[in-house]
Amino acid sequence: MTIFRSANIQSTIRGEFLAAESFYPMDIELAVIFLQILRIAVPYVLTSVGAVFSERGGVVNLALEGLILAGAFAASAGMHLTGSAAAGVGAAVAAGLLVAMLFAFITVTLGADQIVSGIAMNILVMGATRFGLVLLYGSSMNSERVAGFGAGSVLLDPLFLTALAVVPLAQYLLFHTPYGLRLRAAGEDAAATDSAGLSVQRLRYSGVLVSGVLAALGGAFLVFQQHTFTDSMSAGRGYMALAAMIIGRWNPAGAALAGLFFASAESLEIWTQGGWLPSQAVQSMPYVLTLLVLAGFGGRSRPPREAGVPFRRGRASG
Repeated sequence: MTIFRSANIQSTIRGEFLAAESFYPMDIELAVIFLQILRIAVPYVLTSVGAVFSERGGVVNLALEGLILAGAFAASAGMHLTGSAAAGVGAAVAAGLLVAMLFAFITVTLGADQIVSGIAMNILVMGATRFGLVLLYGSSMNSERVAGFGAGSVLLDPLFLTALAVVPLAQYLLFHTPYGLRLRAAGEDAAATDSAGLSVQRLRYSGVLVSGVLAALGGAFLVFQQHTFTDSMSAGRGYMALAAMIIGRWNPAGAALAGLFFASAESLEIWTQGGWLPSQAVQSMPYVLTLLVLAGFGGRSRPPREAGVPFRRGRASG
């Protein structure tokens, strides 16, 4: 996995840390760090909760990286063309649905390998957003400044509030509604679900589309916070969100908590930059912590039984 983070957001967060250290007491400094962790966590939380829906339905969505990137580019383009942050969010949702629909068609309808298809979708979106940058901004590297919602604090940002609401809503939807029961059944035993008169294909499509919308919203939040779209700015967050889902044991609340953990690790990375540790060691910390946690929790987690298994009506899955 490529190890990099946007220099723009790093300098902004580092500056806030230094300002707190110089001018404010320790409790204010801790509050600044806490707010930064919340800001970093939003894309992880939204994307990992979306991944739960996809995989609970039986589709391993490795295209999360591309979905974040598509949402980020669409949000920047939508705001560039209209001057409205709300229109940017709408464009991000549309892009997320479009990419997720294509991924679902390839994997659910055509039955292609989900891992290979997800990686291919990521490469496709990376190329498409780079081409879009050239068309819209005349640069293959970054966009013009994106103002975003201009909220004074992350706590007032509409997308942060959305992430806050999504977790309990997803928890309720998956475990306390008929839809959630049917979606989970499609990921556990697709043949039995089909024999009960339910459309496995529709259920799996719905799970992938939900993941597409939430990952795209995570991308929109990312670009609004960094105030510019940069090439490949998702920077491995989609893969980290997939790891958060596994650590959270395919549960929205667990995935959100794991996302907070990864955000804390990334915050620690930013905080320790410029210290006595080599920069390469500092940059690798979130990924090393991810591997360690996965090694500890991943082996004891049981995924949905037919996650990654294509379903063909009239014949057994596998």
